Amino acid sequence: MKLLIRNLSRSTTEEELKALFEEYGTVQSCDLVLDKTTGESKGFAFVEMPKPGEAKIAMKNLNNKNVASHIIRVKKAENKKI
Repeated sequence: MKLLIRNLSRSTTEEELKALFEEYGTVQSCDLVLDKTTGESKGFAFVEMPKPGEAKIAMKNLNNKNVASHIIRVKKAENKKI
């Protein structure tokens, strides 16, 4: 299951994010979205967890959690329509 994480602190790293989600299960991938020009975080990321049960528990526990003085929002990522 692919999760969208919004309202991240610009200083949060991919490693920190991955560690946060690994508390709830296996993390297949963690992609922090970066600005192409500056290389800085855009404040959101995608985390993929292979087991839907673990992803749902992570979503429930981490949504509205305070991470680096930011209340993050976690939800299931929507598939992009072309």
